[in-house]
Amino acid sequence: MQRFTLEQLATLLALVSEGSFEAAAARLHVTPSAVSQRVKAMEQTSGRVLVQRTTPVRLTDAGDVLLRYARQVELLEADTVRQLHEGRSDGRAFPVSLAVNADSLATWFLDALAGLGETLGVAFDLHREDQEHTTRLLRAGTVMAAVTSTREAVQGCITEPLGQMRYHAVATPMFIERWLPTHGGLIALPRAPVVAFERNDDLQESFLCDHTGSGSSGPIHYIPTSNDFVRAILLGFGWGMLPEQQCAVEIADGRLVDLAPKSAVDVPLFWQRWNLPSPLLDAVSTAVRAEARTTLRPF
Repeated sequence: MQRFTLEQLATLLALVSEGSFEAAAARLHVTPSAVSQRVKAMEQTSGRVLVQRTTPVRLTDAGDVLLRYARQVELLEADTVRQLHEGRSDGRAFPVSLAVNADSLATWFLDALAGLGETLGVAFDLHREDQEHTTRLLRAGTVMAAVTSTREAVQGCITEPLGQMRYHAVATPMFIERWLPTHGGLIALPRAPVVAFERNDDLQESFLCDHTGSGSSGPIHYIPTSNDFVRAILLGFGWGMLPEQQCAVEIADGRLVDLAPKSAVDVPLFWQRWNLPSPLLDAVSTAVRAEARTTLRPF
């Protein structure tokens, strides 16, 4: 089978990044017709439809496979340039796309990457996604590595344990006085207002089912940013599950109360990355692994 050319792979990357044939053409300084011809040539080579001509364009499953290949070729080129320049880039910041859950992003992940941008000559493109769904971005070729709760490696990737993020069910003293009378304990919790990160955030629901045998029947406040999620609980919107890094001080000074001190929830986190020899990706992985060891609880 005829191989895909570097020009074709670069065209696919531009098309995905820009979202349309016209915008990709402008980025590549060619005509939209040239972009279309390159995509058609790739589709003829692969024997599969790669791009859905929507607005913005969408890749098919076969297109996702080719996108990951294009990004891997791009990474290998960046590694080669760094080696030729004795560890330095050629002046262009290479984009490193990573997926990470919001709580890790708010507590420890950025510390892991601090300083690497300048040292490695890269620009980080972070995709915030729930830890149970970051593998979807790996499969699609959107990212080259991800913090995930999935132990099983995505095809073409390798995985290693990072540690466990511990969560506590917390609320303010005033909230507890209003919604959880002393004699009722957690039995009344399902009827109380709860704060959830987004609609696929099931930490609170799982905690309720484990400790009360039922799900939430009270109001649910959706607060989709990590810092505002903490603030909403501190303001008494409802109870919620917080990483210990975001509530330990508040529990100690009495602003928050741990609703079940002996029943913290530990969520395992893993690092999945492309199974591809790459000094750049190795350096990022080493930094993430080191920070996780100092921040997360061991398995």
